[in-house]
Amino acid sequence: MTKRVFNFNPGPATLPLPVLEEAQKDLLNYKNTGMSVMEMSHRSKEVSELIEEAEALMKELLEIPQDYRVLFLQGGASSQFYMVPMNFLREGSEANYIITGSFAEKAYKEAVKIGPTHIAASTKEENFTRIVKPEEIKLSSHPAYVHITSNNTIYGTQWHAFPDFGDIPLVADMSSDILSRRFDVSKFALIYAGAQKNLGPAGVTVVIIRPDMLERVPDHLPTMLKYDTHAEKNSLYNTPPVFAIYMVTLVLRWVKNSGGLAAIEKQNEEKAKVLYDVLDNSGGFYRGHAQKDSRSLMNVTFRLPNEELEKLFLSEAADQGIVGVKGHRSVGGMRASIYNAMTLEGCRALADFMKEFQRRHG
Repeated sequence: MTKRVFNFNPGPATLPLPVLEEAQKDLLNYKNTGMSVMEMSHRSKEVSELIEEAEALMKELLEIPQDYRVLFLQGGASSQFYMVPMNFLREGSEANYIITGSFAEKAYKEAVKIGPTHIAASTKEENFTRIVKPEEIKLSSHPAYVHITSNNTIYGTQWHAFPDFGDIPLVADMSSDILSRRFDVSKFALIYAGAQKNLGPAGVTVVIIRPDMLERVPDHLPTMLKYDTHAEKNSLYNTPPVFAIYMVTLVLRWVKNSGGLAAIEKQNEEKAKVLYDVLDNSGGFYRGHAQKDSRSLMNVTFRLPNEELEKLFLSEAADQGIVGVKGHRSVGGMRASIYNAMTLEGCRALADFMKEFQRRHG
């Protein structure tokens, strides 16, 4: 096999090597059926069992209350930006959004098209260098729900403690940090996550939804845009993205076999520390974008002294088999995405390269 690079892309992102090897083995003949999982009918017993296993593993690993449902939908997290308000923004109420990054803002802009919306807090004026403080959150008079984005991929910030609004439903886009740490799922009415960062390949979106929210879905919506449609049919109302769900199932098995979320969380903290220590000990050569108390464990964002050095950094990193570290255009500089499948070895390789690059160019 050709040597694999250290892939720090923000999504689609690196996948665990054991998962890729398992998929390679199953590609032509899944469970001795004589066909690939990509060729199987979504009405078959094998596909039904696959989806049931994926839901069961999600519940086990995240300790999701048993009455919650786990759905496997299409359209990416971007489709959830409008599905959430379509299903839950009722007349006489307002959708509340806490804006801490680009995707949080995109979710808000979609909700504006559906009905009354309110920005409960935002750090946009500070170029999203931090998460909002609890005392900055000002809800509207009749909130239908409060929406947050748990991790901001572009800016490298993350909620380390989630807000609690009592009976007001809390909705979260967890696309870029789901399954990376332990948290109390019961605080949330709905969680959604595109798979292509921590869960699997692009093509499927996981939705975790509390049962009372399913009872609030209005009848007048198009069938495919109603959460209860997919819950009633176990994500099999229409042809689902079977291969993507299969890959998610393999990733979930890998997380379980790796020691579960406690072990994954510990490793993610260790990986992030390796890189943030380089930033903090560089004497200002590397400048982190995120404020320290809002730093993400998934996306490490930083700048170098000038753009010429940044171009050189990218070129020399690629020569060392370190790819995908170019920052988003709205922030510039570098972004190392260190999702679950990125190894400690990969983070140490990047850290060593950063130290050597500073030694030669600092």
